[in-house]
Amino acid sequence: MHWIVGGAAVSNGKFISYLRVSTDKQGRSGLGLEAQRAAVEGYLNGGRWKLAAEYIEAESGKRNDRPKLAKALGHAKAIGATVVFAKVDRLTRNVDLLV
Repeated sequence: MHWIVGGAAVSNGKFISYLRVSTDKQGRSGLGLEAQRAAVEGYLNGGRWKLAAEYIEAESGKRNDRPKLAKALGHAKAIGATVVFAKVDRLTRNVDLLV
């Protein structure tokens, strides 16, 4: 499994995106989701690479127990996909989670 914030695209072509907003209100309004989605699509060669799935979560980045993140990681592992996200702060604000 791979994590990607930037850099060259992975050659296997299987990708799962993880989008996160901090509040349910942001999630319902779409605030921030479209910008994250556009960043992921732009990274994936302007859409030439296709996503196997997209996981969206409305949860604080300080929390380590995020069900949608766990599902995205499990799905990626099961199909040998790369998890992509717009910025590292969308993944976590807790550096310990990255270790």
